[in-house]
Amino acid sequence: METVNGYVDHIIFQNSENGYTVMSLAVNGEEITCVGVCRGLTQGETIAAEGEYVAHPVYGSQFKVSTYQVVTPKDSVGMERYLGSGAVKGVGPALAARIVKKFGEDTFRIIEEEPERLAEIKGISERKAREIAAQMEEKKDLRDALVYLQQYGISNALAIKIYDAYGMNLYNVMKENPYRLAEDITGIGFKMADELAAKIGIHMDSDYRIRSGIFYSLLQATGEGNCYLPMNMLLERAEQLLGVAKEYIRPQLDNLMMDKKLVIKGDCVFAAQYYYAELNCARMLYELNIPMMTAGEPEEKGAEKKLEKLARQLKMELDELQFKAVMECIRNGLFILSGGPGTGKTTTINMMIRYFEAEGLDIFLAAPTGRAAKRMTEAAGFEARTIHRMLELNSALSDEDTRKVNFERNEQNPLEADVIIIDEMSMVDIQLFQALLKAAAPGTRLVLVGDVNQLPSVGPGQVLKDLLSSGCFPMIELKKIFRQAEESDIVVNAHRINNGQQIALDNKSKDFFLLERNDVNVIYKHMIQLIQEKMPRYVQASPYEVQVLTPMRKGSLGCETLNGILQRYLNPPDAGKKEHVSGSTVYREGDKVMQVKNNYQLEWEIVSKYGIAIDKGMGVFNGDMGRILEINEAASSLVVEYDEQRRVTYPFSLLEELELSYAITIHKSQGSEYPAVILPLLGGPRMLFNRNLLYTAVTRAKSCVVILGSSGTVRGMIDNISERRRYTALADRIREIHQIRAEAVREM
Repeated sequence: METVNGYVDHIIFQNSENGYTVMSLAVNGEEITCVGVCRGLTQGETIAAEGEYVAHPVYGSQFKVSTYQVVTPKDSVGMERYLGSGAVKGVGPALAARIVKKFGEDTFRIIEEEPERLAEIKGISERKAREIAAQMEEKKDLRDALVYLQQYGISNALAIKIYDAYGMNLYNVMKENPYRLAEDITGIGFKMADELAAKIGIHMDSDYRIRSGIFYSLLQATGEGNCYLPMNMLLERAEQLLGVAKEYIRPQLDNLMMDKKLVIKGDCVFAAQYYYAELNCARMLYELNIPMMTAGEPEEKGAEKKLEKLARQLKMELDELQFKAVMECIRNGLFILSGGPGTGKTTTINMMIRYFEAEGLDIFLAAPTGRAAKRMTEAAGFEARTIHRMLELNSALSDEDTRKVNFERNEQNPLEADVIIIDEMSMVDIQLFQALLKAAAPGTRLVLVGDVNQLPSVGPGQVLKDLLSSGCFPMIELKKIFRQAEESDIVVNAHRINNGQQIALDNKSKDFFLLERNDVNVIYKHMIQLIQEKMPRYVQASPYEVQVLTPMRKGSLGCETLNGILQRYLNPPDAGKKEHVSGSTVYREGDKVMQVKNNYQLEWEIVSKYGIAIDKGMGVFNGDMGRILEINEAASSLVVEYDEQRRVTYPFSLLEELELSYAITIHKSQGSEYPAVILPLLGGPRMLFNRNLLYTAVTRAKSCVVILGSSGTVRGMIDNISERRRYTALADRIREIHQIRAEAVREM
């Protein structure tokens, strides 16, 4: 680490959101280019910066700032330079010169302690004198806060977030309960807050520490898909995290419950937001689940005749169960349709759409991801949107606190639709489901479609599975594989896998192959050949559309390793392609990339061929895939184009949210369909290499599946039904609500 001292001669670039700054620093008569997160820094300020010199391939030598401290100028020249730089609104070079000429090296003391004396200078009123003093005081408070927080190893970027959240109260928060930072500040988790508390001198058995550790353990569990944890499991996790005996932890559960942060129901401990999310969903589902017509009445008979006539007119053949499903949808306010690939879900949805369209009803179609919505649009011939877009996402403060997601459509401003059909429901987590139900006014028909055997949602909950297991709603599961689908070994094998039956791996199929390979390097070689040469011709698609799916992130066949290898061959370095290195990843123009966390604040726009924005919106979501169009080192940003030509500009500071996606995990592929899928399967953890995962991977392919690896691994996955249990209670809440309402009706 080196230290440089100088004044900021001018700001070349500064990102207002994340504070990334490129500036020219005057050091001993020379100018050096400095880069780093320096939010709040203004031209003319004197700083002491720590960092290192780096060689930029385009801009040459730069000083990369890791931390800096604003230093108050000691001489009149520095004071005049600072005041005249524009750092203080309303003070230009001429006025700065008059102030310093009058007060000399005592200028800053006068402004801080006797600001009224500034009015002695021509051109400064008493009011302006107070404004100048207030600005200087505010900047001094921020500088002092940064210096204070830096002593605890907090970066400038996080320090500014802390100052923005607490202002001058940050000193009390740090001394009394630094664990509040884990709850209030994005980017500070329990472990960082715990390190700070140790430096400050807070004891291991502090009540604040134990409460924060309990809450952290619960929130970590939601990252695994859980909405609650059993009491003993939570106590064990908290004990392991905190290094404190369970008898000290248990009483704090009651305190957290009194603070309304936890809900304890029997042996189940919920973070309050997830308990009430499930409870609210159960209540709203009950209100939507109303009969739209009475069975056996003339109205229903008329609907059956209309449906039969419409099916004949459209030449859409429905089997008995499909016809029954459409009628159930017509009869009820809430209906669930489930089934695997090739069982006729799309035909059934299309018939629903045509019927309601003929009745003059407004219909909305939606799916959890852009790719799933695009597939739905193509299959139905009717526009489908992402659920976020349908609900008109506005913004949120962070992915970590999705309670602050703001949808324009809600209870006060419901969706103006008579029928809402949601596909790929297995991907919908409890929080998104709650937002959807809030926007569906009673009297709206809600149709939920999905395959319960797919992997559950990335977020907490297992909504579709819980809805079906509750047994409280009209539902039909389609099981028959239709003749056309029977011609696809992808569909047939998917059903065999799901039923626990072994599949033929003799390569006599036209669309399902296994290449027995037990050497990792040989697998790499064949994978590249398949993507570059064979698969694009075979399925009439581009190499970009061929997707490698893997169970794992780590290891020789994990997506992290595979992406490095595939990038080297599929998008090699080229003088015409700009690139940027961030951490261990090289981002290159033309790269295939994926957003790996929900970011509700990122803006996207769709641009016409003339470069004019024709549509704009907010939010890029976990699993969205696109390509890097442009890398701009001067602006420290890159542009990614997603589905529907949505373009998003990423500052380099957000690249941790973007990963190469030549290979992705099977979990990340949910809701997507690819012309061809390559599965490298040699072996791995039993809990991961299971039937559910293989089924999901196979059903992502439209025209061709190629497994590279071991037939023994494939057979083992089919036999392995072990899955990590998700602790959710939506089904219980649904049954409770129905029981309570039924008892209330009986008592009337």
